[in-house]
Amino acid sequence: MTVEEIIRQEIRDWSANVLEEPSDFFSGLPPCPYAKRAWSEKKVLISFKRDSHEDDIVYSILKFSDDYDLHIIVDLAFEEDLEGFEQSLYELNEFISEGVFGDKNLWLMGFHPNDVHNDVIEDQSFTPLVEMQYALIFVQRLTKLQEAADKLKAKGYYEQYLQEYDASHLFQQRQNLYNRLMESKKWR
Repeated sequence: MTVEEIIRQEIRDWSANVLEEPSDFFSGLPPCPYAKRAWSEKKVLISFKRDSHEDDIVYSILKFSDDYDLHIIVDLAFEEDLEGFEQSLYELNEFISEGVFGDKNLWLMGFHPNDVHNDVIEDQSFTPLVEMQYALIFVQRLTKLQEAADKLKAKGYYEQYLQEYDASHLFQQRQNLYNRLMESKKWR
């Protein structure tokens, strides 16, 4: 197997064994309640970013296909500085919302190897298949993601999570960009 094939399998295994399992922390729901269905319906695309340029990310934005619910970019040449990585995604989300890439209805979210350790979604019993580090960048439809998040919020899904992990700035940016998108659709 190639390194890419092993990483693909590692991501799939991590999703099945960690993200798709019910958790008391999320009111009995899995950390990612929609993952299992997306994988079973073959709605997840995985690609690889091999250099430090953002070309592969921009290409994924420009060529986003609704054949998939989620496009995972495995970033093998990720920005080592966590703040720089997060700032880059923040800026790309702003550019998306301004129509720089055409489609305003997309959202990027990343997982960096130096993110604050999250016991909720990091299962110590999960054994990685590769030793190399990589970042993940998720590309999804903003409307689909925000509307799903609103439904989950009503079920108490985020209550404990937001108390322990301060992700409010990320949630607020996503909500603001969603609101901006919905407002722009009113004037069409």
